Amino acid sequence: MGRKRIEPLSKLFIWVRRQSTKVKALLAVVTVVAALVALNFLVKDHNQFFVASEAIHFIGILVLIYKLTTQKTCSGLSLRTQELTAIFLASRLCCSVVMEGDIHTFLDFVTLVSTLWVIYMIRFPLKSSYISELDNMPLYYVVLPCAVVALLIDPYTPHPKIARILWAFAVYMESVSVLPQLRMMQNTKMIEPFTAHYVFALGIARFLGCAHWLIKVYNSAGHYLFLVGSGYLWLPMVIVSEIVQTFILADFCYYYVKSAASGQLLVSLPRV
Repeated sequence: MGRKRIEPLSKLFIWVRRQSTKVKALLAVVTVVAALVALNFLVKDHNQFFVASEAIHFIGILVLIYKLTTQKTCSGLSLRTQELTAIFLASRLCCSVVMEGDIHTFLDFVTLVSTLWVIYMIRFPLKSSYISELDNMPLYYVVLPCAVVALLIDPYTPHPKIARILWAFAVYMESVSVLPQLRMMQNTKMIEPFTAHYVFALGIARFLGCAHWLIKVYNSAGHYLFLVGSGYLWLPMVIVSEIVQTFILADFCYYYVKSAASGQLLVSLPRV
């Protein structure tokens, strides 16, 4: 029975794969728009998208913890991505304590603690299985540009300046923190299930975060873009950051769903 349910999806992916690049792009846009319309009608409180996004990210980290504790290997995991994740979570947690102090603060805290544990496991107990030569993106390539942009463009709110800069820095960092992991997976071509589940969870989380901002802008007929910001640049920069990370992860999510539909445990990426 399960195989019969999977077969239509497999046929769908085969059909999509045979289409031209323009048709694939059009199908992707139609799918995203349909998903946004459905979310807009089904979810009344759009702020819950952020709660769901942060919760899914935490679940993704729990998947990694399960992998590390049961399989005793960190092969395929990017330490760089985990370190960047810890940096933006710590930054967001600091400003969240000052600016919010709610469920977002709690979710950031438990996700940060879990991420630090993953970093510890990769650096020490499971160091022998860490493939450092495939995870060689320098952190300053990501951290420094995000810090500079955060100093220039931050939200205009009544909170302390340092809290606003940390918030902006966390937003920009989160949008590119997955790059080392994606680069590592592109080098290996074959991604084992738990790492694939984790990255797919990040993709879903980022789509929900992006959906929040896009629906806000749509429902306000574009006026929401100019409600908060230094020189009206803050909210457009937030939306651009969310869209960037969503598109960065979209390609992997496609191959993840494709592999799942065909019943494959390993996710294979095409060679470029």
